Amino acid sequence: MKKNTFVQGAFIATLGIVLCKILGVLYVIPFYAVIGSQGGALYGYAYNIYSIFLSISQAGIPLAISKVVSEYQSLGYYKLKERVFKIAKKTLLLLGVVCFVLLFFGAPFLAKVIIGSVQGGNTVEDVTFVLRVVSTALLVVPIMSVYRGYLQGHKYIEPTSISQVLEQLLRVLIIIIGSVLTLKVFNLSLRSAVGVSVFAATIGALASYFYLFGTVRKNRKQLVRKTDAIVEPKVTDNEILKKILFYAFPFIMIDIFKSLYNTVDVVMLVQTLVHGLGYTTEMAESIMGVISTWGLKLNMIVVSITTGVMVSLIPNLSSSVVRKDYDDIRNKVTQTLEMLLFLAIPMVFGLSFLAEPIWTVFYGQEASLLYGSTAYQYYVFVALAMTLFTSTLTIVQVLKDYKVVFISLLVGFLTKVFLNVPLLYAFPKMGLPSYYGSITATLLGYLIPSFIALIFLHHKYKVNYEQSIKRFITIFEGTILMLVPLYLLRLVVPLTNSSRFISIGIVLLYAGLGASIYFLFMKHTKVMGNIFGTTLKRKKKG
Repeated sequence: MKKNTFVQGAFIATLGIVLCKILGVLYVIPFYAVIGSQGGALYGYAYNIYSIFLSISQAGIPLAISKVVSEYQSLGYYKLKERVFKIAKKTLLLLGVVCFVLLFFGAPFLAKVIIGSVQGGNTVEDVTFVLRVVSTALLVVPIMSVYRGYLQGHKYIEPTSISQVLEQLLRVLIIIIGSVLTLKVFNLSLRSAVGVSVFAATIGALASYFYLFGTVRKNRKQLVRKTDAIVEPKVTDNEILKKILFYAFPFIMIDIFKSLYNTVDVVMLVQTLVHGLGYTTEMAESIMGVISTWGLKLNMIVVSITTGVMVSLIPNLSSSVVRKDYDDIRNKVTQTLEMLLFLAIPMVFGLSFLAEPIWTVFYGQEASLLYGSTAYQYYVFVALAMTLFTSTLTIVQVLKDYKVVFISLLVGFLTKVFLNVPLLYAFPKMGLPSYYGSITATLLGYLIPSFIALIFLHHKYKVNYEQSIKRFITIFEGTILMLVPLYLLRLVVPLTNSSRFISIGIVLLYAGLGASIYFLFMKHTKVMGNIFGTTLKRKKKG
């Protein structure tokens, strides 16, 4: 194995995660065709609740372990680093079992909270069943995450990326093959098909765990190799555990709050649309499917860029913090934000412009007519807000300013909770779809905490955004320049088409033209070279 620099690690991690998300998006084409809107809503119910328990049991652990291992590695505390690994494995195994028990036996109560008095769609028994099936993944994913964090802390990003692709590939195959066999061959219920699909998370996690276990075992000598004889401080197991949990807790809270945003919609959206705004259950669950499952999966391609960059940033930024290299901290913060905006802004605007043919490609024309593309055209901007939210709060967390993280999270969540229902009622009065209100509440819930974090970084760490703002303006100009010819092209090549095959051609044509214009403009203005080129030069000097 070879260690990766910040940019190399960011590229490898992002590539691996993007591949996973592409697989996660591509499989929904046949999956949606098999299980339909009702099955998609049931799948979304299970995964949104599961994601909360997943956040509790492991979400912050890989990043926390990566941070602690990187710190001890930088200080030359090799024995402490290995003790961190052992203690984390024991702790996560226990925590995973506890979360499994809570979700498995608490499934009936959670199902009643989700469904309430809504009738005509999925039942309490359906939701209970899929929640119990998906809970089995909690026995595997936490311990697997420890191995990922351990390798990332050593700046070995490639093995963790391979494990993610392996996990997702196996999961996708089981979802597609399992749902088809369950419904079309064995003629079992929709609930059974969704149950098989969510159980794929357990199988994929097992495959990833065995790969990582073998990788660590094979490279054991390299991982425990010492370079200097340093007297390590005496640290008890309890102190190590407290440090891991102390670092993990803010990461967990960030992930939990992101899951809670969707949970607010799971609990409020369908019931408000049905009982307060006159939507049928089918219509409301179709909208819920866009927000909780189908649209969210498309958004994850954009959000995965953030995840990949953060995987590489955390150990590198932690090393800078240990060295008290504040110039490097400021450089990494601004370059991280610029990298993300450079990639995310044109992607989001492009996806919004192409919402109708993209929705047709993945979910078919019938699904496109039933709120799908209309809702997603606006919902895609949540991906941009989530990108800014995740990156800024993660940076503040790595810098150990936990109070700011919690205040930001609480403000954002309360914004979502208190604005969700009022905006659902307000938007129809403005002549807009009511569900745009819920999406707007989510956007504000992500953006407000992001700005709080950015202001804090400016005041405490003297992070200067003047250059970043200039580059943001250029990025936005490039995005507008990209969209103008696309609007003109629409006069010749319409976006609306009932054929999935023709829609693929339309998407490729528009995406190819738009991306070419954007990157040529960015290259001409030297923004692309300034963002990525200076980073590479800095790493070579380091």
